[in-house]
Amino acid sequence: MIITHVRFQIKPEKEEGFLALMHKLVAETRKEEGNISYELMKSTEEDQAYSMIETWKDEEATKIHNASEHFTAFLKEIPEFLAGPAEAKAFAGEQLEM
Repeated sequence: MIITHVRFQIKPEKEEGFLALMHKLVAETRKEEGNISYELMKSTEEDQAYSMIETWKDEEATKIHNASEHFTAFLKEIPEFLAGPAEAKAFAGEQLEM
């Protein structure tokens, strides 16, 4: 399993458009066979800050997603909404024994 966190800082005047763009992306991504969950979260501490929390079956599923028509279209549109670069981190989804 692969878990990805992507943080977005959005221009205040572009927030409504960002949410419309994300609505389309989330709807299409959730249809993908290898997607386990795809959730957009709004920060409680920062204005116009969002995180996408993604859970994927495996690395192959992320590759298929990254090449999908809806995701490549999203990549072309998202820069106009960003107040700074998006920050992405990926994690192996194996639970550690503690």
